[in-house]
Amino acid sequence: MAAASGADYVIDAKRDRLVIFASTLGTVFEWYDFFIYGTLAGIIGKTFFPLGSDTAQFLAALASFGVGFGVRPIGAILFGYLGDRLGRKYTFLVTIAVMGLATAAVGLVPSYASIGVAAPVVLVALRVLQGLALGGEYGGAAIYVAEHAPRGKRGFYTSFIQAGVVGGFLLSVTVVLVSELFVDKAQWAAWGWRIPFLFSILLLAVSLWVRLKLKESPVFQAMKEAGELARNPLTESFATRGNVKLVLVALFGIAAGLTVIWYTAQFQAMYFLQNALRMEDTPARAIIGVAAMFSLFWFILFGWLSDKVGRKKPIAIGYALTIALMFPLFHWMASAANPELSAAMSRSPVVVTGSDCRYDPFAKVQATACGRVLDALSKKGIAYSTRVGAPGAPPAVTIGGAPVDAADPAALDAALGAAGYKLGKTVPTLPQALQVILAIVLIGMCSGMTFGPVAALLVELFPARIRYTSMSIPYHIGTGYFGGFLPFISQYIVARTGDPFAGLWYTIAVVAMALVVTLLWLPETAGRELE
Repeated sequence: MAAASGADYVIDAKRDRLVIFASTLGTVFEWYDFFIYGTLAGIIGKTFFPLGSDTAQFLAALASFGVGFGVRPIGAILFGYLGDRLGRKYTFLVTIAVMGLATAAVGLVPSYASIGVAAPVVLVALRVLQGLALGGEYGGAAIYVAEHAPRGKRGFYTSFIQAGVVGGFLLSVTVVLVSELFVDKAQWAAWGWRIPFLFSILLLAVSLWVRLKLKESPVFQAMKEAGELARNPLTESFATRGNVKLVLVALFGIAAGLTVIWYTAQFQAMYFLQNALRMEDTPARAIIGVAAMFSLFWFILFGWLSDKVGRKKPIAIGYALTIALMFPLFHWMASAANPELSAAMSRSPVVVTGSDCRYDPFAKVQATACGRVLDALSKKGIAYSTRVGAPGAPPAVTIGGAPVDAADPAALDAALGAAGYKLGKTVPTLPQALQVILAIVLIGMCSGMTFGPVAALLVELFPARIRYTSMSIPYHIGTGYFGGFLPFISQYIVARTGDPFAGLWYTIAVVAMALVVTLLWLPETAGRELE
């Protein structure tokens, strides 16, 4: 072991490598457990939420996905308290155990067809356990690494924790793709989709084995020996105006903004390929997985760079680039992934004219004739716009200006086909796939700019005695509510408007808010000494 003493830090290369490896590995596994649900949202909707409509089933699965995020702040409060009172190490040992067991249990829950309404109830309860555990995991891992890092390398060291989040998503996509190779489509729909959930037992065992080798954080150990632990970390986190301001800045300026960019690059992009662009599920997942693999580089790069130029600058630039590039990049994806469909939407837009075009994505039967037309188009994944018609007049559909009999499904399908709309699923060519991957990697760059420096920033932002609680609460409220419900909100916007790009406005609005808060109120923290 090579060790050298510095003014405020003892460098131990072997220990630091173990700290980074164990914390990052646990983060990869824990986020794998969480993301596997989102990756398989389509089949989960059919298995546990048989609502009679593919759109409604998909949205119900995404809503239950969001439930896990919704309870993360509670997990942040619970495990933040334990982390500030009992220690960093033992707290994130508990979180990963709860996460792994809850995920494996999802793979054992009987379907709705077997036990009725109890199936989605049990599923949502397990999502709650996952969310509680994840609420304590990130803060523990980030603090543990940062409190071991040299002052000038905190951004670089903690960037591996950030990259671990990407790694978890990448692992979830990889395990799904590999699992699909060993079962046919019928077996996959019946029981094969459970394999990735049960695989988490193995991941849990490996992660616990590695983390048990760790010792307590030196900063926490010093506080404990000095008798300086917080009596009530939750109360102390909100005891002063200054700390409350920092909590709000971390929530609205950091957690909310970086999370919606990350989920847009992964989940929204995947659903965009699968639903709006009619791409087969397997190539869509493979494209997202390859793009995520290349995007890992950005998180490490900008974490390292934040040690040189500060935390605030790359985050603000990343937000600005996201606002400028998000729509152009998604339009590029559309023209590359399914050029025929993209050309048809531009050349022959579908317009529905009616006096009452209310559309409820969750309804089994739409209340109005115009709503039923919109439902038919939505189920086909066809983009449309609506116009107000004369009162009492039947709904009218035009495709590229040519009228179509909306009441005749066969005539509608024929007209769409003649206009160039491909209703079947498609597989992109290699050049097309490479263009889509590049577009997602560029979104990943914006995500890396905002996500890479953040673990170090949040640790530096708050005092040691209340650090676990103070950083975990805003982080998990921001990521839980602004980010966790992004798949549901964005896809609901798409379903209601008929515009496959409309869901991006949610991302743009949240990022714009985060940019303003960051520029006006976020202090620079790089180089601060951790007491």
